[in-house]
Amino acid sequence: MRVRLARHGEPGQELPIASAADDTWHDLRPVTPDVTGAFLRDGLRGLDVEALPVVPEVGRFGPPLAQIGKIVCIGLNYRDHAAETGASIPAEPIIFLKTPDTVVGPDDEVLVPRGSTKTDWEVELAVVIGSEARYLASPGDAADCIAGYAISNDVSEREFQIERGGQWDKGKNCETFNPLGPWIRTADEIANPQALGLRLWVNGEPRQDGNTTEMIFDVHHLVWYLSQFLVLRPGDVVNTGTPAGVALGRPDQPYLRAGDVVEVEIDGLGRQRQTFGQA
Repeated sequence: MRVRLARHGEPGQELPIASAADDTWHDLRPVTPDVTGAFLRDGLRGLDVEALPVVPEVGRFGPPLAQIGKIVCIGLNYRDHAAETGASIPAEPIIFLKTPDTVVGPDDEVLVPRGSTKTDWEVELAVVIGSEARYLASPGDAADCIAGYAISNDVSEREFQIERGGQWDKGKNCETFNPLGPWIRTADEIANPQALGLRLWVNGEPRQDGNTTEMIFDVHHLVWYLSQFLVLRPGDVVNTGTPAGVALGRPDQPYLRAGDVVEVEIDGLGRQRQTFGQA
């Protein structure tokens, strides 16, 4: 079923909506209380979006997925990003985790952590899992496990991540550090996930302009690879890495401060706009 899935309304009170061929949004509540992993697994088959009630006015877009299980992230997965940071091309995917409570809506305020001097941006293609991926036999089996795709901004604090010792996780899991959305576009709507342009601006100035063709490990390889080490379940999200253009790789570009505005887009997946505040 070709469709966009979203949630709108005030934080914590979002309602599920869907859109098919045009920009008309329909109320999903007659068929599901929310956009969850269970709905992605069981509810898309035979869904007739245009038979559902029209939503006359769409408010704030919240995160397009409720009850996220886990967020698995891939580091250094674009050749140009590895080059700009002086890193070697990894032989296997680099994996870290983000907690689901970092997720906010695509246009929500993002908070610069207290004591932060190196808060950075990362436009990423997010893969939303729709059926269990467990010990997949090959990357060719991965497509059947993917419900759809969305935009993720993998906001990072580089000092916390790199200079403070320990794991990357503490530079990745500050509150509000994962704007997601505005919608999930079902996988059958994306002809080739390895041919999508990704772009990001800071205060109107272009910072990232890449393409998923530059991924070191493609989407299907990542889902297959992850399934050898952990179980991906419906409602999990995989952030697949970022192209060149982050502040970490460009000494002439300042890191983010309160008052900065970041805009993010990926072909076919919409656009985000975040104003940064101070925690």
